[in-house]
Amino acid sequence: MKETKTNAMRLLDAASISYLPHEYDPEKALSAVEVAKILSQDTERVFKTLVTVGKSLEHYLFVIPGEKELDLKKAAKACGEKNIEMIPQKELLPLTGYIHGGCSPIGTKKKLKTYFDETMCLFDSVYVSGGRRGLQIEINPEDLISFCQGEYADLCK
Repeated sequence: MKETKTNAMRLLDAASISYLPHEYDPEKALSAVEVAKILSQDTERVFKTLVTVGKSLEHYLFVIPGEKELDLKKAAKACGEKNIEMIPQKELLPLTGYIHGGCSPIGTKKKLKTYFDETMCLFDSVYVSGGRRGLQIEINPEDLISFCQGEYADLCK
C-alpha cells in the first residue's frame, strides 16, 4: 500500500516522533466507533477531534474517545470559558485545514489550544486522525500531547 504523507505525518517526521499509519476505506467508516471496528481496536483507544468556539470567540480542540460525547460544560471549564459550542461544519476546513472525518489534532492551519480526555493516559498508544479520511495515526499519547502542547482534562459525559 502506497501512502501519501499528510501534513500531520510530515510534522511528526520533522519532530522525530514515531507513529504508525493505519489506512482503511473511508467509505466503510464514518464514525470513530466504526473506525475502531475496522482496525480491530478497542473504541476507548480511537479518539476523535472536535472543534469548538468559546464565548470569547477563541477556538479549541477537544480529543475524546470515539464512543464518548463531549460534555460542553466540562470542556468550557477546562479552557476557562463561560460556555462553548461546536463550530458549524462549514467553518472546519477554513479554520483547521481539515475536512469533517479527517480532522487531526496535529498540524491545524491555525494553532488551537488542545485538550485531551484524561483517559488517553491509560494507553501505551492511541489512534487519532492522520489528517485525512481513511487514515489513522497510532501514537504514544505523551508524545502526542507534548507535540500539540495540549493538556489532559475531564471532558466526557
